[in-house]
Amino acid sequence: MSDSPSASYLPEHPPVSDWVHDFDHTDPVWTDDPFPIWETLRAASPVVHTKRFLGCYLPTTYEAVREIANDTEHFSSRRIIVRDVRPEVTARAPPITSDPPEHKPAKQVLLPPFTPDAMKRLEPRVRAICNELIDEFIADDHCDAAARYSKYIPVRAIAHMLGIPESDSDLFINWIHMILELGIKDEDELMNGVREMTGYFVAHLEQRKLEPGDDLISQLLRAKGPGGQPLTDEHVLGSLRLLLIAGIDTTWSAIGSSLWHLAKTPADRERLIAEPGLIPTAVEELLRAYSPVTMAREVVKETTVSGCPVKPGNMVLLSFPAANRDPKMFPNADKVVIDRRENRHAAFGLGIHRCVGSNLARMEMQVAIEEWLKRIPDFRLDPAGKVTWSEGTVRGPRQLPVLFGNNA
Repeated sequence: MSDSPSASYLPEHPPVSDWVHDFDHTDPVWTDDPFPIWETLRAASPVVHTKRFLGCYLPTTYEAVREIANDTEHFSSRRIIVRDVRPEVTARAPPITSDPPEHKPAKQVLLPPFTPDAMKRLEPRVRAICNELIDEFIADDHCDAAARYSKYIPVRAIAHMLGIPESDSDLFINWIHMILELGIKDEDELMNGVREMTGYFVAHLEQRKLEPGDDLISQLLRAKGPGGQPLTDEHVLGSLRLLLIAGIDTTWSAIGSSLWHLAKTPADRERLIAEPGLIPTAVEELLRAYSPVTMAREVVKETTVSGCPVKPGNMVLLSFPAANRDPKMFPNADKVVIDRRENRHAAFGLGIHRCVGSNLARMEMQVAIEEWLKRIPDFRLDPAGKVTWSEGTVRGPRQLPVLFGNNA
């Protein structure tokens, strides 16, 4: 695909007029409200196709998503974002960009720092971060809950785990914007983001080699790969890029979507205040209903999915959010039921690439909601403001103006 036009010459995408045969997950209509689009696509076929993005499939049902996620023979994870160009893969982020047999050892290295016990040790710092953030705006009786709260919880938590300055949060957020949003349509932005992030981590890697500590970067430098060999610097840098990108935007989006739901659904908010023990169950339902992450796969061998042929040379938009709205899998799939008991959602993915950081994300969401409701129990969307949503691979509110206190 090296003959693909350079990003600077890519035309703007024309608006979608036929979602079933010409979908575009970066279209503003999709960005604002994808749920009715998924319903339309699901009614048409378990797998739909577009010629955009050099050819891309979208499975629309839970079963079709599960089938692809579990099939590493026909679908590769070497590319995990659907974009307008497909240059040679150079910057990897193991294990998420790894296929078997490389995947398993790369994932096993990352499991120990994310155990439930490790999360218990981290939880007090996350609670403190939430309250430090709330302290900054609670007296104003209004805030942008995405920009002032949900955005900074995971970024500061992951910085704390990595042993890098929490004060560098805005740098990390900007790289994520360059890579996950601007980079979908602009190769230069993507590569600049990856380069800046890599340069930042190289400096921290060199420092840890001289002065190792207990932080996650030091743990990765001490880790052993296949054959008991230390991980290469390239592998460690790829994993650090993954932790920063996957560990921030996803959870920031999930926390923001949860607050958006509670701001516009007083009955659910009041119930969680009256029954705080329900919050972990509610978190699972909010993850199902507003799953932030859509991953991608590349078709490498011809096969069929739910009876539909898929051909090599195409990408697959692996929409876990669409799977989680499939009524065949979830009764009242389009309704948020905060005490839903049977909830085998796919928000953290399916198959071998299921999210390494799911324990971290759950803890951060639960703590963020608990601390917010303790201090701001009564809040609502600001009718004078506008809620905006991120474009592309990860969906969550980027502006979330809310009123509380004397304004509630």
